[in-house]
Amino acid sequence: MARFFFIVSLILCASGAAAQQPGHDACARDVSRFCRPVMNNGDQAVLACLKQNRTRLSKGCEKVLTEHGQ
Repeated sequence: MARFFFIVSLILCASGAAAQQPGHDACARDVSRFCRPVMNNGDQAVLACLKQNRTRLSKGCEKVLTEHGQ
């Protein structure tokens, strides 16, 4: 689980924004639910997975991605 939070931090940082706890919380469940198989494949794989599952994401995670230009 610690690796997950590290990955989400890097995703948010890579998108040009400082990672904040609310962003972690917003997408934690979505990454666990939809992107678990790619969590060890790197940050870009997790981000791509979230984008691929965009219609299924929680409103909070969708908002975080949108706010960070994803």
